[in-house]
Amino acid sequence: MNFLLSDEQQQLQDALARLLRAECPSRRVHEIMDSQAGYDADLWGKLLEFGVGGACIDAAYGGSGMEMIDLALMAEALGFAGAPAPFLGHALAGLAIGLSADEEAKAEWLPKLASGEAMATVAFAEAEADWQPEQWTLTAAPGLSGTKHGVPNGLEAQLAVVGLAGGRLALVELDQPGISRRRPVGVDLTRPLDVLTFENARARLLQGPPALADRVRDAALVLLAADAFGGATRALEMAVRYSQERVQFGVTIAHFQALRHQLADMALEAEPCRGLYWYAAYAFDHVPEEASHAAAQAKAYVCETFLQVSRAGLEAHGGIGFTVDADPHIWVKRAMFDFAWMGMARVHRARAAELSGW
Repeated sequence: MNFLLSDEQQQLQDALARLLRAECPSRRVHEIMDSQAGYDADLWGKLLEFGVGGACIDAAYGGSGMEMIDLALMAEALGFAGAPAPFLGHALAGLAIGLSADEEAKAEWLPKLASGEAMATVAFAEAEADWQPEQWTLTAAPGLSGTKHGVPNGLEAQLAVVGLAGGRLALVELDQPGISRRRPVGVDLTRPLDVLTFENARARLLQGPPALADRVRDAALVLLAADAFGGATRALEMAVRYSQERVQFGVTIAHFQALRHQLADMALEAEPCRGLYWYAAYAFDHVPEEASHAAAQAKAYVCETFLQVSRAGLEAHGGIGFTVDADPHIWVKRAMFDFAWMGMARVHRARAAELSGW
């Protein structure tokens, strides 16, 4: 059995990494964060040209028809770069529509999402922590009323896939009366989270299959884990590079044994996460009976590891690491997003235990 990426998958990730190195250096990320623009429109345009917007959208609707592992490899590259782009919500909305049985919705929206003509997002959380489909309470009859928190790029999106009571999903066009949007001050300014309030807004139920919301949740967990692995890898790389450049007492700090141990621990924590998210992405398409368990495990472990590794990387930079203009801040804050969005580690460990029949 081959546990490695195919040549095509490696080329895909390498090509996206090259694009991000050219178009998304850390100084550009700082500029977007400082401007509070929400995302880098130029970068998003280039990512759409690359095919990020339609990676998992069927070719019949203008996408590439790729699998979850391919989308996750893109998410890893975006996490490594700390890319300020509306990828997460847009990709999940496209997946939700594509996995549905609603042919009319597919024909109307998927070509627009694949090309970038429209930006989409997902609106799941209620009371700021109720992320899971079984916790949703909003209903769409006679109109959609209520509030959703933690909506990625909710100010910029034209379409939202909204979670409803009973684990249902609905499409809501956001440029209509009865919807107000606001952006609280957030932590990760590369991926702002907004609050959407609905007052008798028009909503269209997405048709089946019955487990559609669970599938979208699994996809979200896989993409968060992939982003977290990319971010953890970047945090480690930055810390190693800094240790080879920073001189203290006449030598680079890489000579100091305590720091060497810290860097080795970071590497040992981060690297095993690769296979965990790879398998979760593979299982999403090919091992349906294990997909939910693998996604829950990947989200819980990889995102928690990212939080630990990014903090250790910040500490390895010493005093400069704690300044807001230093690069480690980008990934520490991104780690906080990945850890909390769609539920913290304890939520998904409990779910994995339940799925295992404990």
